[in-house]
Amino acid sequence: MDWYPLINSLRIAAISSVIVFFAGIFCAYYVAKLPRVIKGVLDVVLTLPLVLPPTVVGYFLLLIFGVQRPVGMWLDSIGIRFVMTWYGGIITAAVVAFPLMYRTARGAFESFDMTLAYSGQTLGLSNSYIFWRIRMPYCRQGILAGTVLAFARALGEYGATSMLIGYTPGRTATISTSVYQYWRTGDDRSAMIWVLINLAISAVVLLTVNLLEKKQKGGAHR
Repeated sequence: MDWYPLINSLRIAAISSVIVFFAGIFCAYYVAKLPRVIKGVLDVVLTLPLVLPPTVVGYFLLLIFGVQRPVGMWLDSIGIRFVMTWYGGIITAAVVAFPLMYRTARGAFESFDMTLAYSGQTLGLSNSYIFWRIRMPYCRQGILAGTVLAFARALGEYGATSMLIGYTPGRTATISTSVYQYWRTGDDRSAMIWVLINLAISAVVLLTVNLLEKKQKGGAHR
């Protein structure tokens, strides 16, 4: 059995989750501090990939990174091509998973007790120290839950991925695209194997999120 779709899906999900982790935290932290009107506008923009059909997201990515488009042509001229390459899947996975990380992190930051930050400031602690040593540990359960959900979303991405990188065995195949291709060619056995693998991974992810939520609630009641 060819395990490339699993390996490719896991590395795309892992790399995109790292990108989304830092980008989501950065945006959530600074957007939460903006005036209400600006925050509302940015919220809509940053959350759009969550509500748009994945094929629409894929279409917009093709408009940007297509080799016949200005950005895509420039990237191609320096040897970078996101269309029909496995690392193009990182872009699609990061875009569709970002809203989950952003919304979860923003909710965690908004629940932060600001008196802790003010107390740290009165003690002369830097903003960086307060953020990494006080705010982040306080919000860690929400941040971890958002990271796990983003990873799961990236792992199961199909629509935008199929449009940007397609399906090439041994090069761009993922679990989701493999399920569709096997079903389309009548190979129900192989399709079912990948469905079960995806179900197993998804179950582990959901259990992890539930454990984190229970731990967070348990800590809140102490």
